[in-house]
Amino acid sequence: MKETGKRLFCFGLGFSAEVLARRLRERGFAVAGTCRSEEKAAALIARGFEMHLFDGERPLADPAAALGGTTHLLLSVPPGEAGDPVFAAHARDIVALAPGLDWVGYLSTTGVYGDRGGDRVTEETPLAPSTERGRRRLAAEEAWAKLAAEAGLPLHIFRLAGIYGPGRNQIRSLLDGTAKRIVKEGQVFSRIHVDDIAAVLEASIAQPNPGAAYNVCDDEPAPPQEVVAYAASLLGCAAPPEIAFEKAELSPMARSFYAESKRVSNRRIREELGVALKYPTYREGLAALLEIETN
Repeated sequence: MKETGKRLFCFGLGFSAEVLARRLRERGFAVAGTCRSEEKAAALIARGFEMHLFDGERPLADPAAALGGTTHLLLSVPPGEAGDPVFAAHARDIVALAPGLDWVGYLSTTGVYGDRGGDRVTEETPLAPSTERGRRRLAAEEAWAKLAAEAGLPLHIFRLAGIYGPGRNQIRSLLDGTAKRIVKEGQVFSRIHVDDIAAVLEASIAQPNPGAAYNVCDDEPAPPQEVVAYAASLLGCAAPPEIAFEKAELSPMARSFYAESKRVSNRRIREELGVALKYPTYREGLAALLEIETN
């Protein structure tokens, strides 16, 4: 494989970031990143990645060594109660990289739009988060955007819908016996397969547009109970019985997802980045996951 001299560093080399990391490594990028535990670091090192520990509380042991030579930076660590931990610990180190950075990506969430009662949202829709998680994400977006404007960072913001993929999908939850068909009138969610997230990021890297924000979702927002029913049909089993939202036993985190309903537009990733989604709806995505989850 021909080396390109390009280096991707991922703050938070997790479920979504690792798919991009693998794709870029195949194109000759050097890849490094962070995770929270030595056990996870060992697993990622075994898969060929250079890893550094960052748990959101203690900074990188040697930021200059870890970040040196970075040309592409992905920020995928979620903010906590105290704000964005990467920003708090390493904003200054990232500013020092600015002259050599070709691209910076921040993974946010469509939760920054808040509840729209099922209406359509685009990247121009005013941001009005209605949950604490959404408010934290918006604060992080604003902090990174302000820093980017001051320091000349080539920042791109990606607002991700509900993420699914191998090991994290309705087929898996049915097989594990944890799937529920919760019904809330008028509720729709947007979602995105992890492979399509990587495709969007890769397309942005190929044609940077600093300052841009992109909604990352598939073509068909859908009621969550319909997705579970479709997964059951693929497995050839009965779908779980419907449960009214008001009677459902949900964790505070799960309940917060049902506090918002909106149809998110993905027009910009298609028209500006030229992305043709591999899984344009949950049907294609789940069908492709069936063999993975049942073998």
